[in-house]
Amino acid sequence: MSYTVDFKDVSTVGLESSPAAEALAGLRANEARYFMNKYKHEFIVIPAGESQETLDYVHRILKEERDIEFAAKPLETSRFQVENIKMAYVFYEDGLAVNVMYAVDDPKKRAVGFKLSEGMEVPKELEGKFKFARQKSKLAGTIRGSFFVIKGEY
Repeated sequence: MSYTVDFKDVSTVGLESSPAAEALAGLRANEARYFMNKYKHEFIVIPAGESQETLDYVHRILKEERDIEFAAKPLETSRFQVENIKMAYVFYEDGLAVNVMYAVDDPKKRAVGFKLSEGMEVPKELEGKFKFARQKSKLAGTIRGSFFVIKGEY
């Protein structure tokens, strides 16, 4: 069942099994606020068990581009298009959020982003491979994020 993320009243709905549920809910709400403010788009998530196609898409890009496979369990996904940008998100049980931004008409605007919930350690799959910048958020506290540019066609 899908869930429209509310960034005014942050909820852990769908994230209850995560030890970082509160922080991950804040991170998810932060993303929802961004898309509402910038694109007037409601951020809707779907349980990972109901969105295998999105999981396969994100995991394929991670594997083919950087040989990354996360051990953490995916909890939710989101997939949509705003203007000319296709977006895909996977929220993991350990507090990690991965997003794929794929501009339909501009190969230079294609990237995979990693965001770590507040208090989360860098996953071993990313240790030493990426530098993480800090970002403050009223909804999510301190978020650490990194990214890489997608070279292939997906």
